Parts: sequence; C-alpha cells; structure tokens
Amino acid sequence: MCKPEKILLSGFMGTNFMTASSYLMSVLAAENFREPEHLATMIGRLAPGLSKHAKVIAGWAAHYGMGIIFAAVYVELWESGKIKHTIGNGIMLGAVSGFFGFLIWKMTFKVHPLPPRVDFGKYYLQRIPAHIVFAVFATITYRLIRAHEDSLIQESPYGKSL
Repeated sequence: MCKPEKILLSGFMGTNFMTASSYLMSVLAAENFREPEHLATMIGRLAPGLSKHAKVIAGWAAHYGMGIIFAAVYVELWESGKIKHTIGNGIMLGAVSGFFGFLIWKMTFKVHPLPPRVDFGKYYLQRIPAHIVFAVFATITYRLIRAHEDSLIQESPYGKSL
C-alpha cells in the first residue's frame, strides 16, 4: 500500500474512533464535545447562505481533513523510523496531538467572530483523551496495514519485490 493510502486509512479510522469517543463523552458528561457539530456551526456563522446540509458536510469534511493531517505526521514519523508504531508510542502521540488540538481549538474559538457556546474548560480538557483515542486507533490501523504487507512479502516467492 502506498504512503498516501496509509495516511488516508489511518486518519479515517483514527477519526472514526475519536468521533465515537467524543459522542460518548458528550452523553456521559452532558456536554457537547461533538467536533463536527461545532465546526458546522462555525462554518455556518461565517457563511450563513449555506444550506444546513452544506454546513454539516463542511463540518465533517473539516474534521476528517484534520484527522488526515495528524495521520500524515504520524505516518511520516513511523515510515522514517523516527518513532516505532507501538501502542505506547500511539498514546504518547495522542497526548502530544491532544495538546496541539487544544491549541488549535482555543485559537479557532478565539478568532471566530461567533463561536459556539461551550464550556471551554471541559471542552479543552476532553481534547487530550479524544486525541489519544485517535492516535491509538490510527496506530492500530497502521500496524494492521504493515502486518498485512509483511505477510504478503513472506508469502511471495520473490521476497521484497512486491
């Protein structure tokens, strides 16, 4: 599998699980931690002429786009050998990413002329575990891809030529 495919798949799966965890935390904490909804709200307030459907699509696209950007950084680190693709390192990447996620959201809410109403303290705090979930599942996805590639190489009579 080529590098862009690894990035897209790792980012997609990491974002899926992160979003599910944010939706679960929203229910458990009785707060709105749903990233795509906040993004749709902010996009809609900047472009009020968009249909509700377009705002929702734009919010989800922005959310998955950021996931792909984070995954691109991870895959580059893994493929360059700068960091091993272990679950422990995934947790560490998630904690670091959560800090950057916190900064990105804080800046986004600060510069937006009409940010959504959220309990910022709780929302920012939830960024860390959400990004740990993202990074762990992006790591698991990448590990599965690599394991599949390794099994194909071992099965091939031509060695690493696949």
